[in-house]
Amino acid sequence: QVQLVESGGGVVQAGGSLRLSCTASGRPDSASGMGWFRRTPEKEREFVAAINWAGTTYYRDSVRGRFTISRDHAKNTVDLQMNNLKPEEGAVYYCVMNRFCSMRATPSRDPEAWRYWGQGTQVTVSS
Repeated sequence: QVQLVESGGGVVQAGGSLRLSCTASGRPDSASGMGWFRRTPEKEREFVAAINWAGTTYYRDSVRGRFTISRDHAKNTVDLQMNNLKPEEGAVYYCVMNRFCSMRATPSRDPEAWRYWGQGTQVTVSS
């Protein structure tokens, strides 16, 4: 069983930055992809960013150029650096992990494709 624990959420003004971190414990599957989703009361879970085992990164269009996802295999961690945050990006952010078909596979943007989820961390962006 894998546990994912997020940290780094909080309150920030529009245009500000936050860095989210996630640590995987237990027995992470080898060659797993990791990523981040977010959810608000008005929206379903939506894909934010992901990184496969090989280190290729993927972003939703609206965050590309402002968010950066990175991972450390030795520490089983994945981080999300979020810059120039917008009020509409306030949400609960979830760390996810799943083993896809290969180390270089493109991670799915469908939340149902991800097996492991963290408990979520709240990000609030004030205008």
